[in-house]
Amino acid sequence: MGVSALVKKVLAEVGIKPERFGLQWASAAEAPRFVKLITDFTMKTKELGPIGQAEGLSPEELKVRIDKALALVSDRKLRIALGNATKTIRKEAIFTQDSITAVIEDKLGKTITAGLEGGGAEVVAKK
Repeated sequence: MGVSALVKKVLAEVGIKPERFGLQWASAAEAPRFVKLITDFTMKTKELGPIGQAEGLSPEELKVRIDKALALVSDRKLRIALGNATKTIRKEAIFTQDSITAVIEDKLGKTITAGLEGGGAEVVAKK
């Protein structure tokens, strides 16, 4: 759940609709649930429209933003901060999505913003 909150936070910060990402669990014994999850997600992404175009971004700007997001999540500093946030989540033992999202925001918000501003604050400013 922490990774999901992180990905959604990064997508929002670079101006891509966070609803484009979904992470759900289904076992091999849950075929009907799996089909429903995939169908629902597919419908949601169709409603959102093509990535970039739906956000009002040119293909070039979309690539720049995705590259920035990829560089950020590949950064050692962010991965260490995520590890520390995960420890906090486990210690607090409140595993609701709202609680996890709050911890991610608290522990990683500044790191995410700084990482995106490094080499191009225009991405954050245009969201």
